[in-house]
Amino acid sequence: MKQRILKVHPKDNVLVALTDLAEGEALSYEGESYLLKTNVPAKHKFTTMDLAAGDQLIMYGVLVGKANEEIPAGSIITTRNIKHAATEFNTGDAHLDWEKPDVSKWEERTFNGFHRSDGQVGTANYWLVIPMVFCENRNLEVLQEALMNNLGYGRNETYQSQARELIARYEEGASVNDILNAELSYTEQTAKKQRLFPNVDGIKFLSHTGGCGGTRQDSETLCGLLAGYITHPNVAGATVLSLGCQNAQLSILQEEIERRSRDFDKPLYILDQQTIGKESELLSQAIKQTFAGLIQANAHERKPAPLSKLCIGLECGGSDGFSGISANPAIGYASDVLVALGGSVILAEFPELCGVEQNLSDRCLDKEDALRFEQLMKTYSKRATEAGSGFDMNPSPGNIKDGLITDAIKSAGAAKKGGTSPVVAVLDYPEKVSKAGLNLLCTPGNDVESTTAEVGSGANIVLFTTGLGTPTGNPIAPVVKISSNTKLFQKMSDIIDLDTGSIIEGEESIEEAGSRILDYVIGVASGTITVSAVRHIQDDFIPWKRGVSL
Repeated sequence: MKQRILKVHPKDNVLVALTDLAEGEALSYEGESYLLKTNVPAKHKFTTMDLAAGDQLIMYGVLVGKANEEIPAGSIITTRNIKHAATEFNTGDAHLDWEKPDVSKWEERTFNGFHRSDGQVGTANYWLVIPMVFCENRNLEVLQEALMNNLGYGRNETYQSQARELIARYEEGASVNDILNAELSYTEQTAKKQRLFPNVDGIKFLSHTGGCGGTRQDSETLCGLLAGYITHPNVAGATVLSLGCQNAQLSILQEEIERRSRDFDKPLYILDQQTIGKESELLSQAIKQTFAGLIQANAHERKPAPLSKLCIGLECGGSDGFSGISANPAIGYASDVLVALGGSVILAEFPELCGVEQNLSDRCLDKEDALRFEQLMKTYSKRATEAGSGFDMNPSPGNIKDGLITDAIKSAGAAKKGGTSPVVAVLDYPEKVSKAGLNLLCTPGNDVESTTAEVGSGANIVLFTTGLGTPTGNPIAPVVKISSNTKLFQKMSDIIDLDTGSIIEGEESIEEAGSRILDYVIGVASGTITVSAVRHIQDDFIPWKRGVSL
């Protein structure tokens, strides 16, 4: 019989409903009996004891909220009867005893990647076209129109064919109602034009709204992020368009490239519009130089590499009440295995680590990193409060509707993505990962801003968990979408790659799901599996401006 409720941690005074529960139901769990005073939808939680106003709610073994009013045992917790609360933390003694998982299954495994001269290995091989400032975005669009379809990198023509169908109906005299009620044909895959450069996975155009007009710090940080993409192992080279007078000067970009790759030797073509003059000349040169770069990029071929060359970004978005008990701990186990194999993982989204800071601080190998983590978290929280917000306002309406009532509940589940290994480094955006192991990276909780940052710091694959569904991708790193529940996987199978609802159903353990995820990652890294975000050309890229973003 399927388990209907779950206690996540022995210290918890709330239980999770794994299926819809009705008022008046009598339930038992590990020898304890509970009578429900309210309906409890799946993913939500109910109290195991009577709580008075001000009493603490414990989940995942940590403080996640306090009661606003009396809450009888067996009652659902809501935004009305509880409020966000989290334990204060300070840098203390390290707790570094870590039980490594058994990695014998993967010790001899490899993936086929693109080897770069600096020792990094890419899971893909892209050419970048980058503007230094938003003024160059239109020129990027012109280059995109000129190159993408002609070189075989355009989208499938499914929706163009639907538009042509409607044009034909309109020309035949169809009315507005006829158009709205038309049944349009849909073909999942339409053959694309064959690529001229088969070893190049694509040309990616990183348009953005920065580079000038904001603070100088924003422009300098943008240059660091762009340098992270140019020096990324998934990138063969880049074409850079500069207007000339912007805050994000080419000299800053070049300094940031040097900081990340002292012996940088990828082809890099830089064009300054105010120096060149006519736009037509700028674009002609950009087309020629990009084409020449693609010829060089095509010379790279996949070769075997150890799994230690993988750097995995850990991300969640559109989370639900099951994320922290299925998908997140599953990729946490995969993270631990990869770390034990000598690989790197990145845990980010600092507003979604609220309430579990002490655990992460205590896991830092170096006290300097623990102190830096404390400083980054407290400064971020302070700035959010000063802006009239706060970490407590992080959960979205969708999060709350599906059981993540406080930021501390959301955070305690989100932190499970990082597994249990020691923290080897604490990085501030947009610094680069330089140590194998678990790295903490200061980013917002915003899905795309954080994913953009993780890849800029070196993630060559991103594992992205979701309970509500999201299409998020990245221009240069495959983003593997993992559902926390099977209903979502079945409903949005076109944008979700893997399902961990099997954990909720009791059909698979966290370790089994994590192992399955890592096997899938090896296929993605080798280019034998194409994830949905790559297939749909979901190239989300949003640089973080260091204002308050939760």
